Amino acid sequence: MDRRRFLVATAASAALVRPSLAQGGPVKISFFYPIAVGGAVTRLVDNLAKEFNRLNPDVEVTPVYAGTYQETLVKVVTAHKSGTPPALSCLLSTDMFTMIDDDAVIPIDGFVKTPADKAWLSSFFPAFMANSQTGGKTWGIPFQRSTIVLYWNKEAFREAGLDPEKAPANWDEHLAFAQKLTKRDASGNVTQWGTQIPSTGFPYWLLQALALQAGDVLANSAGNRTTFNAPGVAAGLQYWLDLGQKHKAHAPGIVEWGTTPKDFFERKTAMMWTTTGNLSNVRANAKFPFGVAMLPEQKRRGSPTGGGNLMISKKVSPEQQQAAFRFARWLTEPEIAAQWSIDTGYVAVSPAAYDTARMKSYAQEFPPALVARDQLEHATAELSTHENQRVTKALTDNVQAALSGSKTVQAALNDAQTEAERILRPYR
Repeated sequence: MDRRRFLVATAASAALVRPSLAQGGPVKISFFYPIAVGGAVTRLVDNLAKEFNRLNPDVEVTPVYAGTYQETLVKVVTAHKSGTPPALSCLLSTDMFTMIDDDAVIPIDGFVKTPADKAWLSSFFPAFMANSQTGGKTWGIPFQRSTIVLYWNKEAFREAGLDPEKAPANWDEHLAFAQKLTKRDASGNVTQWGTQIPSTGFPYWLLQALALQAGDVLANSAGNRTTFNAPGVAAGLQYWLDLGQKHKAHAPGIVEWGTTPKDFFERKTAMMWTTTGNLSNVRANAKFPFGVAMLPEQKRRGSPTGGGNLMISKKVSPEQQQAAFRFARWLTEPEIAAQWSIDTGYVAVSPAAYDTARMKSYAQEFPPALVARDQLEHATAELSTHENQRVTKALTDNVQAALSGSKTVQAALNDAQTEAERILRPYR
């Protein structure tokens, strides 16, 4: 975000400056931020903090780059237990139950005082609030949210005799396209896979999309019961496995989350499933025309939401909590949210952000920016439970076991369900 655009974006938000919190100096808060997807975002976050500090001289926000989402959660929880947590953190929205169970986070509702605050809290896309609210309270503020989308190489489609402007609409088409797009050299070695669905990092997230398309969800909204071995989940995992093992159109075994965009750029795969948070990265680095589409359907369309929420620590001072709320409130104003979406590829978190002049202009120039927003109509909450790290690890380990061939699909999902039941039973 360059300085000129930044000043324009923040001008409309200047009215959010509140009465001073300062009592002999600015209130200092740290903001833990995860670096989890491609593209350099530290400059953007630094600029946001600097601009907020300029508009709010009684507050001093210092960003702290804490690694992956998982590493950031560990650092936040560790800091909470030692009594020195950051005032504000960007954590996976699915960490809501973990933060509540650790008594580490304070509800947002208590900071919402004015009619403008109330209008702001009700302005977010409902799909994003499903991982932000529970028990009648709001625990997280949607910030860098996402869905899974399909990216395709239009040149590769043309070379394979496919319409470069048409993405696969359903599972059968996705498989047929992937088979046509897979290339082999004279020795039979694959030089380009047809499609790629990564199975490290967030394999439960990709499986959730497949399961949803096949008609099942992975867990209830209370976060205390899973359905990992439901028929639709098994159908989704079997389809994923068959792409590689049976149909030879997807790399067999485990595919890395972090290198999937690079494989796409290097034409090692013609299609990929990954976060819309990679959109700006793909736009900057793909040396070929590409398309972005909703994920293919089976019984229905569907993707889980994903990405990060802003959460306020319970163990910092009331002044720091208020400062954190003001920063979070400012970050999610329509003009700022629109520019953040343009710069990163994440979904702008409110319909109002898409009604801004800058977003309308950007979407006219670059229509793929609207795909993830439009997919929200078919989205569900991301898998989130009590003991979320342990539960998702049980599923991840077993998904990888199935994809690597060490367990059958049904055995893997039964084992994951058994372990999840053991972990979650005390929460029922």
